[in-house]
Amino acid sequence: MRINLKFTNKGQVAIENFNNDELIEIFSRYINTLTKKYAVDITVPAESNQNIAVEGALKILLENVNCDVDTFFKELGRDIKIPLKKRLDGKLDNVFKTEVVK
Repeated sequence: MRINLKFTNKGQVAIENFNNDELIEIFSRYINTLTKKYAVDITVPAESNQNIAVEGALKILLENVNCDVDTFFKELGRDIKIPLKKRLDGKLDNVFKTEVVK
């Protein structure tokens, strides 16, 4: 299953403070931490995410999904605010919305 994490307006402003490699590393790290709690295999392919800030979305791949995907992404959205807020002045609400791509 492919999921696009489409950044909200505030999320877009926040990710513009990072380069592409930093964003992939941050999301991968937080996803890997959550996969210890949730039964799902997730990959953040670098080749599909060459221009995250320009595209306004991060593409990820899910396999062996044995958990509530919505709950997983709600928790990821909450956790990912921590590193993004460090380079952004002001409040950061929802960072992204999930879009299932078939």
